[in-house]
Amino acid sequence: MDTALIREENAEMANKKSIIPESEEEKLNVVYRLTVRIAEELEQARIAEYTQLLHRPFRLIMLNLLSGAARGVGVAIGFTFFAATIIYVLQVLGALNLPIIGDYIADIVRIVQRQLELKTY
Repeated sequence: MDTALIREENAEMANKKSIIPESEEEKLNVVYRLTVRIAEELEQARIAEYTQLLHRPFRLIMLNLLSGAARGVGVAIGFTFFAATIIYVLQVLGALNLPIIGDYIADIVRIVQRQLELKTY
């Protein structure tokens, strides 16, 4: 629907003596028109904001830099928690001395220790 049409319909409704619609169909039409109007206004607001951002390239670069740094920090923190959880679970499983899992964890520890001894930084 066109915004001019919605404005005309709103003006017509305001001119009526009773603003409250009486039938269910009128109520649904009012809700539909209001929903469409809100959706169009939200869409226009986003486009306007984006256009303003494009006119300021320095601000665009700074926002992208800041959001990229925030994502990087978030990934680092998330990976740290994930790795710490995995290490904790492996330590608990290693402490149980389960025959198959304990040997598997011991092999992993040996492989990691060999790699650390071989690499000289």
